[in-house]
Amino acid sequence: MSGKVYLVGAGPGAADLLTLRAARLLAAADLVLHDALVTDDILALAPQARKLPVGKRANRPSTDQAVINRLLVRAARHHQMIVRLKGGDPMLFGRAQEEIDALRAAGVAYEIVPGISAGFAAAAEIAQSLTHRRLSRSVAFVTPAVARGTATDETWADAAAAADTAVIYMGKAEAARVRDALTARGVPARRPAVLVEGASRGGVIAGGSLATLEALAACSGDGPALLLIGEAFARAAAEHALPVGDDVAERA
Repeated sequence: MSGKVYLVGAGPGAADLLTLRAARLLAAADLVLHDALVTDDILALAPQARKLPVGKRANRPSTDQAVINRLLVRAARHHQMIVRLKGGDPMLFGRAQEEIDALRAAGVAYEIVPGISAGFAAAAEIAQSLTHRRLSRSVAFVTPAVARGTATDETWADAAAAADTAVIYMGKAEAARVRDALTARGVPARRPAVLVEGASRGGVIAGGSLATLEALAACSGDGPALLLIGEAFARAAAEHALPVGDDVAERA
């Protein structure tokens, strides 16, 4: 195995939020295997590389993870510098560990290059810290999504309910489930909530409460979105508030 694989964080989407190391590696890469959410502006930073899309989107055709693992190992036999480009940060909901384990088992050299996670980009988008010394001293990064073939459970909600601030990845399509799971664990329905779609790229921002989570999700498009829930988001939720119907208002 003569090649080396770099697991690189592409950040939330804006090309100028890449790290300098990530940009340097892309410029020198022979092959780039990239997620579906990686933008054309970022891919343009690898002009000499062959680009291979291996992305995953919810409820859409996607490349199986086992196939991606094999492609990375095979690529190391034929290329010197391979960049595995992942949205956000590779080490947070990026399936990086499965790829790391496959590379280690095959004796392939690798390196991880961090990126800005969408959760931090979303907080920056609404100009609201995830922590606040009077309101939020704990943050939970969770997702209700599970691997294909795995039984659905609500253990993620235990962590989200226990934290002052919850950052929920891949939860937009599960808005009703998120609401019900958290309220069942004692989280007040009136707790402020903000949806941020397309963080760093001028996407949709919608504010309300845990009770109005479905309405927030409904106003967004088909881009990646995060749900931010906690008292720290009260100002942002009010600034970006959606009008809601009487039935939702009563529930809140």
